[in-house]
Order: sequence, then C-alpha cells, then structure tokens
Amino acid sequence: MFGCLVAGRLVQTAAQQVAEDKFVFDLPDYESINHVVVFMLGTIPFPEGMGGSVYFSYPDSNGMPVWQLLGFVTNGKPSAIFKISGLKSGEGSQHPFGAMNIVRTPSVAQIGISVELLDSLAQQTPVGNAAVSSVDSFTQFTQKMLDNFYNFASSFAVSQAQMTPSPSEMFIPANVVLKWYENFQRRLAQNPLFWKT
Repeated sequence: MFGCLVAGRLVQTAAQQVAEDKFVFDLPDYESINHVVVFMLGTIPFPEGMGGSVYFSYPDSNGMPVWQLLGFVTNGKPSAIFKISGLKSGEGSQHPFGAMNIVRTPSVAQIGISVELLDSLAQQTPVGNAAVSSVDSFTQFTQKMLDNFYNFASSFAVSQAQMTPSPSEMFIPANVVLKWYENFQRRLAQNPLFWKT
C-alpha cells in the first residue's frame, strides 16, 4: 500500500504492518538521512474518507522512541517529501504508536503511517520544519533580495518638504520604487525564470 524512499537507497515497499491500520518502515543509519519520501503504491487506495498520517521516530539517548508528526498522504495527495534532518533533536508529539511493541535497534529510525479519518488529519499539526519548501532557493533568494532592497531604499524616504535641493543628486519617488517592487514580485510569482527571456 505504501512506499518509502531515501536518496541513495533502494525503494522500500514492504512496510511492516504493526496493527490493522498502522505500518512502519525501518530507516537504518538514520543520522545520514536528510529527506524521506512517503508515497502510496497505487495498488490499494485509502477507503473513502480516510488518509494516512506520517510520523518519524528515532531513539532518544535512553533508546526510547521519540515520535514526531511529519504530515499526511491521501488519495488526493498520494506522496509527500519530508525533511527529517533537523528533527532528531526535537520534542516528541502525541502519536498512535505508543502501545505498539515494535522491535527496533539503536541506530534505526522508523517512518510510521497511521490510517485515520480525513477530518482527524485536518486537525493535526505537523512539526514545523518537516515540510520541504515548494519554493526553490533561487526564488527565495530573489524574494529576500527584493524585500531587502525595498526596505533599504524606503529607509531614506523623505517628504517633499524635507528635501533640500541638490543639483548633483537625482531623486526617485518612493512610489516608483514600490511600483517596480510590486511588478517584479507579480512577475516572479507567475514565472520565476521570466528574467531569462
């Protein structure tokens, strides 16, 4: 029903079923993993009105499992990429795997999938830094650069009454900079590579 993929490793499609509605994948040598992809195989859909919450578990210093909610998969969203590299030192969250007697070894983490009602999934809050940004780094850089430029230029804004005439300097009205800023943002949102044409 589910698959799990880590870069540089073979795809896992044989989840260990630990309860009627709970599945786990082992992630050996989890310290070297940055991202994990969880996906439905397409062979068996979720029952109507159901989806799967996705959890990451790693052993704490005492060897006890720490479970953190990453997100979910559904028939309408059959795959998801999660960043787990920053989660290994975080706090655990409420999870449905607590009473399970799941065999594990110290250097093995696990991905757990719990089949639940879609209404229940909508009310859950994943850990904040697990979701992978859908905006690429170039777009993020460009947005930050635009914000920085606009804030910097706006910090020098003066009213017309405050201006002192200086024939050797040029002045650009702040509304012109604002218009350029808004246009650039709009075009970047429509096509992040518009500047190449």
